[in-house]
Amino acid sequence: MAGTGKLTTKAIAVVVILAMLAAVGISPVIMVFVIGVVFVLWLSMRRAQAREVDRIFDFYVAADAILREEERRWYGFEIAEVIEDGESLLEILPDPPPLNYFALGALYHRLGNHHATVEYLAHLTEDKQHDETRRIAASPQLRRYVMMLRTIEREPSTAPQALSALRSLERLRQRFTEPMLAESRSFIKAEKSKAPELKEADTEMMFAPSSPLSAISAPPPISTVLRDVYHEENSSNN
Repeated sequence: MAGTGKLTTKAIAVVVILAMLAAVGISPVIMVFVIGVVFVLWLSMRRAQAREVDRIFDFYVAADAILREEERRWYGFEIAEVIEDGESLLEILPDPPPLNYFALGALYHRLGNHHATVEYLAHLTEDKQHDETRRIAASPQLRRYVMMLRTIEREPSTAPQALSALRSLERLRQRFTEPMLAESRSFIKAEKSKAPELKEADTEMMFAPSSPLSAISAPPPISTVLRDVYHEENSSNN
């Protein structure tokens, strides 16, 4: 019903625009051309937004592969590239799904970046607005994401890999969000407690800047030193 109402509103808006153009005296050919241009632009925007939604599910598949397959040794740059994709989605979507925050926090935890882990996972435990049930208003991108999500859930054969990644990430989110957040916070607290000791140790180990080798002269031989001392003693006795 909501979709039908929006379509009716758009149709009425088009009729009003056409009436205004006709009242101004615009020829039907120009009106058809303008309508065609507007339709092409609208269709392009719809396709671009659909590709953005597709990127979310691609990110889920890549993140799930890294987080689930513990036995595989992932390179750091591989994980960093997946994180970059996930963070770029935060710039595109004004209200990204909470699962996106969890996946980013878990990936950063895998890299040992505890500060970033806390930054993302804290959204899920401390900000109630990041709970799905609190999302009363939604951007067009989030609506398309939810529509595609429900389609995948109803028809698993359309995207079995994405559905598997979604279910796996949701299980990980329920089980490990709070433990990972607590662990990362304990690491950060331990780092802060060690910071004064490390600073004091660094201060004790500080030396003056070393001189270049060309500016350092070798000490005189020991025989020369003894001879000079003996000569000074004889002179004083005389």
